[in-house]
Amino acid sequence: MVPTTSLLLLLGLALLAPGLSADQCVLTGSWTNNLGSNMTIMAVNNNGEFAGTFHTAVLTTTKEIKASPLVGIQHIKTQPTFGFTVNWNFTDSTTVFTGQCFVDEHGKETLKTMWLLRSHVDSIKDDWKATMVGTNNFTRLHTHLE
Repeated sequence: MVPTTSLLLLLGLALLAPGLSADQCVLTGSWTNNLGSNMTIMAVNNNGEFAGTFHTAVLTTTKEIKASPLVGIQHIKTQPTFGFTVNWNFTDSTTVFTGQCFVDEHGKETLKTMWLLRSHVDSIKDDWKATMVGTNNFTRLHTHLE
């Protein structure tokens, strides 16, 4: 009986250990948003910095859509706030995203984001139409344990 009790105690402690809590939201991995765009975030370092790629499903150009690089930073918290920039490599536009990673009571992770898209314009008189704003919700495409 003692070995079983010890095993259960160790298992319980492991589940409560920092970084393994049920409400821990991890940005690393592949995500898809409500518009069908996909992004992959590589490992987050100890300072919260990360890089990855973003492949948009939104067609705003006649050019070939290519996966574009993203760089960002997050707070090291259970349900972190974060921000990242996508430098679109098929157009003269840049998008910045800011948001928070949430875990619901069933363990489902969701990234709630707001974005600003800045498009290139040829003159300051066209500045008024160069920035768009919107929101996206991302859900995990694959597990971060891949």
